[in-house]
Amino acid sequence: MKRATHFDELLSTWEFDPGNLNVRLVKGKDGRDVIQMRVDMGMLQLETTGRPDGAVYDESETYLDHLQHLRLQDPEHKLSEEECNEVDREFMQFYHRRICWLRLQYYHRAVMDADHTLRLMDLSSEMSPEEDWGSAHEQYRPFVLFHRTQAQALGELEDHTAEEAIQAINQGLEVIHQFFIKHEAEDHFEEDELVVRLIEMRESLRNEYSVGKTLKEQLAAAVEQEQYELAAKLRDELTRREAN
Repeated sequence: MKRATHFDELLSTWEFDPGNLNVRLVKGKDGRDVIQMRVDMGMLQLETTGRPDGAVYDESETYLDHLQHLRLQDPEHKLSEEECNEVDREFMQFYHRRICWLRLQYYHRAVMDADHTLRLMDLSSEMSPEEDWGSAHEQYRPFVLFHRTQAQALGELEDHTAEEAIQAINQGLEVIHQFFIKHEAEDHFEEDELVVRLIEMRESLRNEYSVGKTLKEQLAAAVEQEQYELAAKLRDELTRREAN
């Protein structure tokens, strides 16, 4: 029997740090990029495209793609126990890769993986065999939106301006707010830990980059105060900026 390969040498040169997310981007033997995450008793390796474990389903790159094809063929299809397990596996894999992208500061990739998870949540809820199973996943939507908002804001800060980063946070907060309204929990929105952290991030950006009210914030205030002439000028400026 051939002797099994072990990871002793690899792990001995990459010490686990429980206080940090230990992530790196390396080249595979065929030259492709892969993500490696050091965990306390080993290491995870994730593909950078498609499904993180590299699996395919009937030539679909991800289980979400597979379910979308399945739904087109049978709009009334409900997930089996095995299919629910595959959905859960994909949720967890994309969570791991999302936090890796954030740690590596590949913010647009983190946004893409968050969007994948949100679409998988939507579809699996629609195809859920029972309400409780769908609800068990839906409760994590604010957490995914939190990561998405962080990544979107940091990407805007990196590529454009602090004002656009602040606006990305405002947009993310509004989407999370709508989630709380939908689930009749609006009274808990302002005290939610994730909401508080996003607001702190927004105000930190304001202070660090000396940003006052964004154009969209000024526009919202002008409309609320019925300053319609000012609102029209602000809309024109927003349109000009977006066109450029």
